[in-house]
Amino acid sequence: MKVPIIRQLFENVAPEKLEATLEVLEAFCEFRGVHDSEVDVAGELITNICGALEVHEQVKNGAGEREALNAFSQKVLGSIDR
Repeated sequence: MKVPIIRQLFENVAPEKLEATLEVLEAFCEFRGVHDSEVDVAGELITNICGALEVHEQVKNGAGEREALNAFSQKVLGSIDR
């Protein structure tokens, strides 16, 4: 997870395009010939896209961009600590 990338995706890409990209990356990870290193890269991209989508949703519901980015970061870091 990289907050600057999430911010860039949030600012420059519509949620519909992020969702379509997410579907493609998830399907890619399920292909039989995909190596672990490729899945790791796709997983990082998926995390960043999900972060941007969540920021879009939180901003739509009234949160500030910075607040939404921090909330997503804390959510991810909190899940790692478990």
